[in-house]
Amino acid sequence: MFSAILVLGLMAALFGLILGFTAIRFKVEGDPLVEQIDNLLPQTQCGQCGYPGCKPYAQAIANNEADINQCPPGGETTIVALADLLDREPMPLNPENGEESGKTVVYIDEQTCIGCTLCIQACPIDAIVGAAKQMHTVIKDECTGCDLCIPPCPVDCIHVIPVEESLETWQWDKPEELPRPAQ
Repeated sequence: MFSAILVLGLMAALFGLILGFTAIRFKVEGDPLVEQIDNLLPQTQCGQCGYPGCKPYAQAIANNEADINQCPPGGETTIVALADLLDREPMPLNPENGEESGKTVVYIDEQTCIGCTLCIQACPIDAIVGAAKQMHTVIKDECTGCDLCIPPCPVDCIHVIPVEESLETWQWDKPEELPRPAQ
């Protein structure tokens, strides 16, 4: 009888170790819903939604603390995609957060730039390079068009330019809905 208890105790310990190892090895990091929502957002990190970036906004949406219509850079396309994912009704963009516009990037007039580094500090994704008292420039492929670098610039040398349409940026126009026949 003692050997049976000993065998059962050893088996329980062994299975406990196996389950513990499996739980650690296959642990899910983060919330999968937050990741799905974050993947639908435009990743501009602009803060127009009222949150410091796309990931905190995604977390707020997942926790039902924020509406799906607070992202001007994502616009109607993102709102519809979020509504589909979360099984909610699409809603118009909240005007308090801004207006939907086309994709833009910023350009620094290098002749006017005084090298103050305020734009570098304001850029949330490090798309501006330069050094103190030296000219700065924007890495166009990295710039998300959040325009957060414009207000701190003391000499107004930063300008917004639209992204030229190319094969990488071109999108189909949304088809018009046809009226349904009366039944």
